[in-house]
Amino acid sequence: MPKPLIATSLLALCCSACAPSHDAAPIAVILHGQRFTTELATNEVAREHGLMMRTSLAADRGMLFVFPDTAPRGFWMKNTLIPLDILYFDAERRLVSAQLDVPPCKADPCPIYPSTGPARYVLELPAGTVKRIGVRDGDTLAIDGETGPVD
Repeated sequence: MPKPLIATSLLALCCSACAPSHDAAPIAVILHGQRFTTELATNEVAREHGLMMRTSLAADRGMLFVFPDTAPRGFWMKNTLIPLDILYFDAERRLVSAQLDVPPCKADPCPIYPSTGPARYVLELPAGTVKRIGVRDGDTLAIDGETGPVD
């Protein structure tokens, strides 16, 4: 392999390792009878990037963060441009807490929005969704599809 091609290949590999990693095919989740198409964040890079820099999120879309363990979680809105509902689910996918109508962060340091109990799954939806569809503590999140490996 010629040296310029090797250098280009290495650069591409390094850039792809640094880029946010969302699974190519979104999956669906069902919450309180409503279906949402969600992007997955199943590794540290994807979970850190989340929905940063998005200027909109359709009413039937969201992002599902999947963690390898169940623990108290806290999310912030750094570089997130749209308000969100942040829902925390335990290992059995029961809603344990929610942070509603969380605004974009306007100044550093950004506030952290914690779960009130240990969570393994976190679902971000457009702000106002929880009130609109009537979600309550204890509701179960159904996942329609495979989340794949979780790091």
